[in-house]
Amino acid sequence: MKNLFGYCGAVALALSSVVIAAYPNPIAMSGAYTGVHDPSALCQRADGLWFLFSTAVGIAIRTSRDRVSWTNAGVVWPNGASWTSTYTGGNNENLWAPDCTFRNGQFYLYYSASTFGSRKSGMFLARSSTGVQGSWTNDGLVYGSTTSSSYNAIDPNLLIDGSKWYLVFGSWSSGIAMCFGVRIICGIENELEHCYLFYAHDHDSINPSTGKPLSTSLTKLASRSSSVGIEAPVIIKSGSYYYLFTSWDKCCAGLSSTYNIRVGRSTSVKGPYVDQAGVNLTSGGGTLVLATHGSIVGPGGQSVFQTGGVWYLVYHYYTSSGSNLGINRLTFSTGWPVAY
Repeated sequence: MKNLFGYCGAVALALSSVVIAAYPNPIAMSGAYTGVHDPSALCQRADGLWFLFSTAVGIAIRTSRDRVSWTNAGVVWPNGASWTSTYTGGNNENLWAPDCTFRNGQFYLYYSASTFGSRKSGMFLARSSTGVQGSWTNDGLVYGSTTSSSYNAIDPNLLIDGSKWYLVFGSWSSGIAMCFGVRIICGIENELEHCYLFYAHDHDSINPSTGKPLSTSLTKLASRSSSVGIEAPVIIKSGSYYYLFTSWDKCCAGLSSTYNIRVGRSTSVKGPYVDQAGVNLTSGGGTLVLATHGSIVGPGGQSVFQTGGVWYLVYHYYTSSGSNLGINRLTFSTGWPVAY
């Protein structure tokens, strides 16, 4: 980012202050909304009960009737997840960043298994008709990376666009990551390390019958210097545009976290995605959606879902007491998502 001086710098800082002051606080919650990290999109079962999944040993489950008052409902894998031990080093460790979709009476839950700082990672799929603890079927590995891989297989997100299913993933990490349709490349370019999100476009990337990948054709979606980070991609379609949300900067550092949520849009799922200023996301573009404000620190690890014609942004944020669940409505009235 270029430095600004003098009058231009003062104007930029003043505008920045106005924008930050305008960020909304999350919708007021009650019950078990604390201790949430990397929340999934909210999935509603046919009987109206809402489910939220998040990073935890066995993957935490929370439920709600109104999306405001939350109840702990156990974990997806109460007896551990031995099939992930290759990546976590144990049978009952933290499983990361679950991604939930409810479709045709069934929950599809993609999630990651890894350890901090390691590229030995795997993305897995689980299914259930009820969503409750102990009801889940392990559908196995979707894709894995190793310590010698130059990519990292974490943070999956499923997009269903009509009859087509796509999977996108990506992480703030050096190396090359691919998931039979999506990958991140991080490599040295002009003496800076850059991360790239890639996405399949010639074919559907996911078989709806198995939830597993089909295609290996790739297109670059977004990039930044990895010294500042880009991760946790989520793609949705609203109106005639596809929107790619990502988390930027530093996660998981409590009140020192600098996470913030960015977005770009495209008329095609394969891109190119640009931000509101017209900057391609492959050139470091990204329009700011939500950032630290007041006591809300480091919002990110986001998911996005729609119900009743209204879009919602789901994320975690930090306060002095830990990480909490945050939810805000999104309006696309200007063609760009604005939290309120």
